[in-house]
Amino acid sequence: MPSLQPAPTCSWSGVLPAVTTQFDADLGVDFAATRAVQSALIEEGVHGLVALGTVGENNSLTAEEKRSVLRTAVEAARGRVPIVAGVSELTTAAAVAFARDAQTLGATGLMLLPAMVYVPTPRELEFHFRSVAQATRLPIMLYNNPPAYRVSIDVDSLGRLADIPNIVAVKESSPDPRRFTDVVNACGDRFALFAGLDDLVFEGISLGARGWISGLTNAFPRESLALYEALRAGDLPRARNIYRWFMPLLHLDAGHDLVQSIKLAEQIMGRGSERVRPPRLPLTGARREEVTRLVERAAATRKQVSQ
Repeated sequence: MPSLQPAPTCSWSGVLPAVTTQFDADLGVDFAATRAVQSALIEEGVHGLVALGTVGENNSLTAEEKRSVLRTAVEAARGRVPIVAGVSELTTAAAVAFARDAQTLGATGLMLLPAMVYVPTPRELEFHFRSVAQATRLPIMLYNNPPAYRVSIDVDSLGRLADIPNIVAVKESSPDPRRFTDVVNACGDRFALFAGLDDLVFEGISLGARGWISGLTNAFPRESLALYEALRAGDLPRARNIYRWFMPLLHLDAGHDLVQSIKLAEQIMGRGSERVRPPRLPLTGARREEVTRLVERAAATRKQVSQ
């Protein structure tokens, strides 16, 4: 592994929800509703927004829709919080083009995924990341999510990417919490770490992550902020209390139907619509009943963690 460069400045921290994209009854993008969701989260006190992530249904949007959703987020933020744009494309060329446009549209940074569908070798993965990073001045967070995308950004690859100054962070969504320590041991403080699985946020923050890219914050922003603040303050009894209350919902973020579950939770909490684009379909049957029960139980008992 090459010697690591001095750690660049990463200004992101705190709770950054992976915000949903809202659709109308015909499944067109409802930009007014999307902006309302974005604005409401900012007014609740979140520390930034990740637009066009998995929960934002990036890969269900056309190229022009992606750019319009990002423009909406930038306008909703009005400079109050950072807007990090997901970059999730089939090819390196398309990712480069979107990264350049995101910079023009006013995004604060990028959350960069491996190219979709194709499973690369480490050399190909690093080429993809380098190509996008070299095409923009924006700071970049790499997104490691082996269960969802079948690609693991191994620590050796991170070491080789350390010479790229605008790759500043890693969103870690491996289900193995040991990964946080492995990255720190291999790379020191070169990359800011962010917890990427909701049901591992306690472990992630405790092991050095400086922020949380969250799904369930879309439905329960105050409780998410309270959990983060307790962890950062070292108030472990309070953090454990909130985490244990929250855990049945946080597990939804790790399921294959996380988008439908989170959007249903939004709808139940009066914060958005459950509409999703095919091939996703709204939850039905026993699964819908289960998620509804979990959300309603949390809504009824939320006061116990607000003291």
